[in-house]
Amino acid sequence: MALKYHAPRGTSDLVFPESEKVERLVEIACEACALYGYRRVSTPVLESTGLFRRSIGEETDIVTKEMYTFEDSGGESLTLRPEGTAPVVRAYLEAGLRSEGLPQKLYYAGPMFRRERPQAGRFRQFSQVGAEAIGSEDPLLDVEMISLSVAIFDDLGLQRYTLLLNTVGCRACRPAYLEDLTTFLGDVSGRLCDRCRERAKKNPLRVFDCKEERCRETLKNAPVILDAVCSGCGRHFEEVISGLERLGVPFSVDKHLVRGLDYYTRTTFEFKFRDIGAQDTVSAGGRYDYLVEELGGPDTPAVGFSMGVERLVMAMDAQGLDPFGRRRLDVFIAGAPGVDRGRLLELLSRVRSEGVSADTDYMDRGLKAQLKQANRLDARLVVLLGPDEMERGEAVFRDLEESRQWEVPLTEVPARALDFLGGR
Repeated sequence: MALKYHAPRGTSDLVFPESEKVERLVEIACEACALYGYRRVSTPVLESTGLFRRSIGEETDIVTKEMYTFEDSGGESLTLRPEGTAPVVRAYLEAGLRSEGLPQKLYYAGPMFRRERPQAGRFRQFSQVGAEAIGSEDPLLDVEMISLSVAIFDDLGLQRYTLLLNTVGCRACRPAYLEDLTTFLGDVSGRLCDRCRERAKKNPLRVFDCKEERCRETLKNAPVILDAVCSGCGRHFEEVISGLERLGVPFSVDKHLVRGLDYYTRTTFEFKFRDIGAQDTVSAGGRYDYLVEELGGPDTPAVGFSMGVERLVMAMDAQGLDPFGRRRLDVFIAGAPGVDRGRLLELLSRVRSEGVSADTDYMDRGLKAQLKQANRLDARLVVLLGPDEMERGEAVFRDLEESRQWEVPLTEVPARALDFLGGR
């Protein structure tokens, strides 16, 4: 039978056991954020379109080509969020979090949306976990963001990645550099692709995002912003490097590293993983000292990062990691023909109230078929209920792995199940 409906192109369903792997991965990342003193914030998946045009940049690929934007019945232009930083900053301002003291350290997790060309590691709906520290220009916060990413990788058992680091300057030093870069791009225009020639006119830094080999080769001779930064940006970058060295975090300075969002200043960084293909950036971020002001707040420095959940899964798969394992059912309660289903339901509820995962049959199966179902669910313990046993106030515990069974008082089933499971 042909299916009538499918998941939209560039999206996918998460079903068991992959859904549990992703859920646990996000939990681990969020636990690391909390360990570093960050607090959870949740924002709507819908935001005013102007928020992203103002923050990300009018000429970025995200704004010009990739946003899902529509006008609602009231005439308001809304966009499915393509990234998490701007919404978090908007929430920080709207909630008046500045009054609670600075820096405000916030983290988030959830879906993002971009109308990109689907390929391995690039989806139209994807999930991110990210953290933002708003209110401090201390370069050690930049170091903390990077070390937090490393901590998450460590917690997941991930290796074989490279940290790339750069600075993109500030308002004081970037304009002069952009003039030099624009002049260079004009001189080599004939050796650039059409897209880079367009970028050179509107947003010259974006040329460094190009993946075409002829452009990458040409840009090797481009002026480097690291050579043109002001003394303040230079000192900031040196302190970031010093902090990473003190923590023993290996890195490489990539003088052409830029981020695809216009709000970045000073520190930018990316973690690239081997073995996962072209879309190899799993975590990235940097400083955005002017974004709060751009969105209507006071002059407030900030720094943050985000990591792609789907790419984390790809990296784990590529490295043969499955640290979570399949989540097993603790208890399956099987009822023989003629058993009092009401009493079975009460027992099921009592077991679950102890924090034990439990299930039963809802398909009117025979006892043998129920035991097969318990096997499929990988149940650690089967509780057998029959009319005669229940009349005597007893139940039968069966350990499917050890092929043994024993009777227990019916009133003690929840406690005895906990004992069998190791007290959880």
